[in-house]
Order: sequence, then structure tokens, then C-alpha cells
Amino acid sequence: MAKIKYFYNPNKLDFEKVRTSVTSIVLRVFGFLSASIVAGAIMVLAMYSFIDSPKEKILRRESQEYRDQLKQFRVRIAQLNKEMNDLQEKDRNIYRAIFSADPVDFKPKSNPAKYKIADGIDDAALINDLNKKVEELGNLVQIQKKSYEELNKLAENKIEFLASIPAIQPIANKDLKRIASGFGYRIHPIYRTTKFHSGIDFTAPRRTPVYATGNGKIVFSKYEGRGYGNHVIINHGFGYQSLYGHLSSIEVYSGQNVKRGELIGYVGSTGTSTAPHLHYEVMKGERKVNPINYFFNDINESDYEAIRDISSRPTQSFD
Repeated sequence: MAKIKYFYNPNKLDFEKVRTSVTSIVLRVFGFLSASIVAGAIMVLAMYSFIDSPKEKILRRESQEYRDQLKQFRVRIAQLNKEMNDLQEKDRNIYRAIFSADPVDFKPKSNPAKYKIADGIDDAALINDLNKKVEELGNLVQIQKKSYEELNKLAENKIEFLASIPAIQPIANKDLKRIASGFGYRIHPIYRTTKFHSGIDFTAPRRTPVYATGNGKIVFSKYEGRGYGNHVIINHGFGYQSLYGHLSSIEVYSGQNVKRGELIGYVGSTGTSTAPHLHYEVMKGERKVNPINYFFNDINESDYEAIRDISSRPTQSFD
């Protein structure tokens, strides 16, 4: 049923009847509702586009924190790499130089594809780069760890080496009168010919104590009537040996382990000798070397220069 309304017509100055059909009313209501729905949708879309929801705010904040942490992580990795480079530099140029050790190859093998994140994900390139750097840093740590284990063993050997090599005079300074003959060509006291003197002759009273100049094992301890006479040979390891000749008596036996400064015998004039003295030699490998280069634990620089000057004079040897 149509609804009757009155509409004032100003031209006629009278009210006119206006019949509104149900269809018209329905269309108007539908149009209003449609307009309202469209307007509401636009408002909702605008709100979602420009105004974050509480959940979106949380996610956006977490995302920003995540990016900030990635940046800090990258800075920290760069700092660790710098510290590792410093350790490698010290390893190459200080620690291994001290022990005369071969350098270590600090070139870590890495597999970047192992941790690769698919492209298209936010910050994928940054994450992939960080994964690569972390893996390389981990490999460098393992290489450095093995290097330090090796250096630790070298240090232990170095301590043993320093305790073993000849490093003091075989006769105490207070008992030492003078060096009668040094290392080099000297006039033999018996044969009266120039002959190479392979050690140093220390003159001292008979029965003056003679000491081991480094840790080692006695490999020769015999009483003989010719040559070096009663003499002792100590194997110090590391290619070093020392010989103590013309002893009046021997206080050690073959196979005995001795320490630096331990008594091994007494000064005498046995064998081919013309007066009480100690003939002292140092061998490195198969070669006899000048013993004055192995007194560094026992004398100062001025004493060393004085001994070097005396030992270099072309005097006659005592054996």
C-alpha cells in the first residue's frame, strides 16, 4: 500500500498529494544502506591504512627491535673479527717468532649455503652475511685454539730447553783464576805445533769443583790416561753436549741425570795436560762451538767482554 504524503507547491500555493510506492521506499532504504556500507568500508580501510591496530603496533615494534639487534650483532661481529685479527698478528709475529715455529694458515673454510635464507625475506642479505661471518669466526676460533695448544707445548719444551742448554761457567767465578786458552788455533804445549783448540781452558787449583752447565744425562764418565784424561760428557738434549776434561776425580756415572750447577768432578791434570786446569767444550749437533757464547746465565756484559778478549788471544793451550 502506497504511503500518502503532502507536498507544498509554491507555484500553486496549495498542498498536493504525493504517493510513495513500496518499491521506491525499498530502493531508498537499500540505497542508504549501500551508501552506509560503502562509507563504513572506506572508513575501516582508511583506519587500517593509516592507524595501526594494537597487534600491528606490537609487531612493528618487535620488527624494529629485531633490525636494531641485527645492526648491533653486525657491529659486534666486526669487533670480534678485529680482535681475532690482532690475535692472529701476535700469533704470527710474536709467539711463533719466539719459538721459531712455522706460521699457521688462518684461512677458514666456510659453507655460506649451509645457512642461506631464501631471497625475498626481509633483511635476507644481511642475515646471510651475518651467518657467513659467524661461521668463519667460529672456524677461526678453532684454528686459533689449535695454534695455542701447539704454542703451549712449544712453551713447555722451551722451558726444558732453557734449563738444558749450557748456560753457566763450569767453574764458579770465585774459584776462577783466569782463562788460560780460548777457542781457536793455539800452540800445543807438548807437540809445539799450531793446532785447533776446540774448547776453553780454565786454570784453577787442583780439586776445584766442576759443575754441570745445564740439565742432562751423563753419557760418558771414564778415567783415561791420555787425551782428555778423566772426563765427563753430558747430553743436554736438543742437539747439545758438553765435555769436561782432565778431571782429578769424577763424581757422576754414565746414565745419571744431572741438573745445572750440580757437582760432576774436580779440576785436575790428567791425560795430555801440562798443569791443573779444566778443558771445557760445547757441541751443537756434530759441530764444536765456542763455549763463551754459552755463559749468558752466569756473567754480566763487562765480564763477557773480558773473557772474550782473553780467550781470543793467541796463547798456548794447556792440552
